[in-house]
Amino acid sequence: MAMSLLDIPLQRLDGSNASLREYAGSVMLIVNVASACGLTPQYEGLESIFEQYRDRGFVVLGFPCNDFAAQEPGTHEQIQAFCETRYGVEFPLFGKVTINSGTRHPLYKALIEAQPKAQAKPGSDFRAKLEGYGIKPAAETDVLWNFEKFLIDRSGSVVARFMPDVEPKDPLLGRAIEEQLTKLS
Repeated sequence: MAMSLLDIPLQRLDGSNASLREYAGSVMLIVNVASACGLTPQYEGLESIFEQYRDRGFVVLGFPCNDFAAQEPGTHEQIQAFCETRYGVEFPLFGKVTINSGTRHPLYKALIEAQPKAQAKPGSDFRAKLEGYGIKPAAETDVLWNFEKFLIDRSGSVVARFMPDVEPKDPLLGRAIEEQLTKLS
């Protein structure tokens, strides 16, 4: 039997062991983050939706990743300091993970298997822009870039996946979050 998404071993930025189990019963938004990316300002929006919905059982979970043009080169301490001082991030951040290069972290293996395709916002040309820079994922199901988002329901099932340019305040993401928050577990 496959391991539950909630029980996959993780590591917090401070090096302590963790799992998604501590967020069981919450709606989770899992995001691969980076400090030196053109999309890095999404940290502000992620913190905003975390604050907006957390009293309703919602949490944003950030997973730094250096797979995409080495845009997360810092140490765990540097990442924590950057996020807190630059964007006031209070949502949980975890240790760096490998998503597309080397050995894929088991969390991302499970997320991708559950939702192989990301939703794009209407009229998005983000994939084409990346391809214009010569950036193309090895597999169609690979995470495209920093700030791709996976939405997990209260029971721990992956219910949606969003392209990196679907910003935290985008109505597409907002409707999906609201839908999950109004469902009973």
